[in-house]
Amino acid sequence: MSYLNNPRAIEAQSRAIIAARLGGLGLGAGERDIVTRIIHATGDLEYARLVVIHPRLVAAATAALRGGADIITDIEMVRQGINSSMLARGGGRVICAIREREVAAAAAARGVTRAMAAMEFLAPRMTGAVVAIGNAPTALFRLLELMAAGRAAPAAVIGTPVGFVGAAEAKAALEKAVVPFITVRGTRGGSTVAVAAVNALLHLTWDEEGDD
Repeated sequence: MSYLNNPRAIEAQSRAIIAARLGGLGLGAGERDIVTRIIHATGDLEYARLVVIHPRLVAAATAALRGGADIITDIEMVRQGINSSMLARGGGRVICAIREREVAAAAAARGVTRAMAAMEFLAPRMTGAVVAIGNAPTALFRLLELMAAGRAAPAAVIGTPVGFVGAAEAKAALEKAVVPFITVRGTRGGSTVAVAAVNALLHLTWDEEGDD
């Protein structure tokens, strides 16, 4: 059996395959890095045509992260996957409230998802933050409602919830919101996609300052 066993060679060939798919899409350098990392993380070239990136997303998110913005996530899986040490270079932290007792109690009392209650709980801390939602469509819907009501003002939103109930609709609503965003059209998405997008932005933030 013949196969590559050098990690650098594997990485290089993977990126060459992805680059060939992205060549005609007219992506900016930062946008290309984000989509490349998403495809590399998922092994799914279809993301090349599904990922949508707001024109101001890269500039808005990297400026926020460089300035010490926190990253707020919907679930622990997203929080755990984010490169927190790189985020800490600017002074930011990764925050998730899905396991907070107050969140669980509020969700049970009102008959809503914990992801929704977590967005409400963290809304006061969202000003200038980057919000990354990779799992729960209800979290993204509630975030958009909070933004429309003037109760949350993130600098950027990565919204890639996955699934067949509400996910496509929530992401379509994000595309109409007045905030720089990354999303994935349709039912695809998930925590892996959100993490890949956030980590790509972290690399872009520090690469822009000449850091490796």
